[in-house]
Amino acid sequence: MQKPLAAKAGLTIAFLAALMAVALVPEGLRAAEPQLVAPPPAATQQRPQLNAPVVHTRAGFLPLGVGKSVVIDLPRDAKDVLIANPAIANAVIRSARRAYLIGVKAGQTNIVFFDGEGQQIAAYDIEVAFDTTGVRAAVQRLAPSAQIKVDAIGDSVVLSGSVASAAEAQHIFDTAARLVGDPAKVVNGLTIRDREQILLKVTVAEVQRNILKQLGVDLNGASVNIGSAVVNFTNNNPFSAQNQTLSNSAITPTLNLPNGGTVSATLRAMEQAGIMRTLAEPNLTAISGESAKFLAGGEFPIPAGQSCDPTTGCQIQIQFKQFGVALEFTPVVLSEGKISLRVSTEVSELSSEGAIRLATVTIPALRVRRANSTVELPSGGSLVMAGLLQEQTKQNLNGLPGLMNLPVLGALFKSRDYLTGQTELMIMVTPYVVKPNAPQALVRPDDGFANPSDQSTVLLGRLNRIYGVPGANEPKRLKGDYGFILD
Repeated sequence: MQKPLAAKAGLTIAFLAALMAVALVPEGLRAAEPQLVAPPPAATQQRPQLNAPVVHTRAGFLPLGVGKSVVIDLPRDAKDVLIANPAIANAVIRSARRAYLIGVKAGQTNIVFFDGEGQQIAAYDIEVAFDTTGVRAAVQRLAPSAQIKVDAIGDSVVLSGSVASAAEAQHIFDTAARLVGDPAKVVNGLTIRDREQILLKVTVAEVQRNILKQLGVDLNGASVNIGSAVVNFTNNNPFSAQNQTLSNSAITPTLNLPNGGTVSATLRAMEQAGIMRTLAEPNLTAISGESAKFLAGGEFPIPAGQSCDPTTGCQIQIQFKQFGVALEFTPVVLSEGKISLRVSTEVSELSSEGAIRLATVTIPALRVRRANSTVELPSGGSLVMAGLLQEQTKQNLNGLPGLMNLPVLGALFKSRDYLTGQTELMIMVTPYVVKPNAPQALVRPDDGFANPSDQSTVLLGRLNRIYGVPGANEPKRLKGDYGFILD
């Protein structure tokens, strides 16, 4: 009986020694290896029994990039792994307590680990999205002072934050699109800090000179006796260069022939010289990156077909076309004081040249000066966006064949129509970076204008009078010729 008792005493002493060794080991040395991803807190730390109910742990959130991996260390041995969608994320089990999760494509799924008793060890909600590490690093290198946030939603990248200029925002967007591989998968939510306002001044100046000369002789003969024959003839020479006669003024001498009959000559001679000057200076203000439009003119009706009805008959359809001074531009401030402009300007007016005359309707033509371009220049700098120097000469001779070619007498049988025109056109743009001002510092065109009295208009011919406010500061007088000069 002594040997069994000695064996039992030895087992008791060994068990107590083991307990003391475990108690004396520091807590930091008990873990076999570090955990790279901490699992969610377990519902219980007790060893599960064979017939114990299944305890569900709370799932943790785990972001994962496409083509990236993460290591998960489990608190105890895992027996089963459940992945809801293996096409989005895959798990590789290298040991009972270590798993590798790999992002396959963008999407959402979850993974659950179970031990040998069927109890849940850990659970994760996985969101696989585009890895923005490279995009974030590239954006940081391009704009170190900008406050830009790069987020991933599925396979797309969202850029948010503020930048200094539109050029910087476009550069960042282009870089992100190149890294992602598709510009449609980059959402540009960047805003521009302190967006400047651009005032664009466009000058359209044109000078045109025309000279028209007409000289012609028309011969008419009545009852001219040539032998035994009586001849009546008419020679009418039109002016075909202008398709019209400048004036109906004419000299018509009549010659009575000795053998009977009369010959009359109609001499038409006219010269016209004209000059036209066009000046339009539209100004328009817009925020950098935004478009603005301006039109000072009107609309005129033109026929656009007709609609017929058995009861009311046919009616002409009318549509309207704009004319006048139009300006449209989009400014973009590239850097400090440097501006890129997309400009479209037009100056048009109604003209009788090229007009169409129908049975009861005359459709006027439009004389248009139009320019579209994209330029880049500093604030306050001027640039000639478009220009035209044109000279046109037209001359027509109309007369009786053969006789019109005689050296001197041929002038009696022909007409000369001469037309020449010279045009010089220039379109100039000047942008300015402007800031708001107080209303008191602005001057209106009608400042100082007042209607005159009836006595001043009737007796003195005055159309307006100037008034002032007592005690107001005298405006600065302009020196030299200014404003419009009426001849």
